[in-house]
Amino acid sequence: MKVKKIPMRTCVVTREKFPKAELVRVVRTPERNIVIDETGRTNGHGAYLKKDLQVIEKAMTSKVLNRILETEVPSEVFEKLKELVR
Repeated sequence: MKVKKIPMRTCVVTREKFPKAELVRVVRTPERNIVIDETGRTNGHGAYLKKDLQVIEKAMTSKVLNRILETEVPSEVFEKLKELVR
């Protein structure tokens, strides 16, 4: 029986590699909107964050998502991320 490969992704805050299922993806769509991608298939430029409240707060204070997504990330997105992690 063939072993299925588990996709690994890197958290933009901690720089650790995790299985894709343990991370949440934030995407800048072609229309330049910022959305949380729960399916992992939304079209656009994405960044992965570990599903941890401290990591999300650090991403908010360090503005790492602003740099990676090359746009201002609204505070509502961070609030939704916090709700998702809880």
